Amino acid sequence: MALAAADSSMEARIARLESDVGHIRSDVAAINARMDSVEGRLDELRRHFESRLDEMRQHFERRFERVEARLEELRQHFEGRFERADGRLEELRQHFERRFDELRHRYDDLRDRIELMDRRLASAKVWALLLFIAQAAAVYGTLARTMGWI
Repeated sequence: MALAAADSSMEARIARLESDVGHIRSDVAAINARMDSVEGRLDELRRHFESRLDEMRQHFERRFERVEARLEELRQHFEGRFERADGRLEELRQHFERRFDELRHRYDDLRDRIELMDRRLASAKVWALLLFIAQAAAVYGTLARTMGWI
């Protein structure tokens, strides 16, 4: 009897365990179903966010392309302006070079003319001294004749 009572209590325990395992299985199945639902929603959210991120990436790429195109236009515009400014500066440099050459030539001519004037003045000084001596000799000769010294 003790064995039969132990068997019946063992069977009751096993039945209870089987019942609990059945509940656990149903709970696990419910959890798996919910997990499948959550995974589906997560996949849907992932696809949604990926599509939104792709849209944003494409939007920003278009914006960056427009900015790059505008920067390229500006670079070409300013490059053209700098080239024109370089050309104008080269023209001005050549103009001033010619003007300085003219001024150097005029300075050289003026220096030559001043040197010529210096030589003429030196020659004129010698002539003036000789004329002064001749005049003084004439005056003294006349004076000496009038005084009877000669």
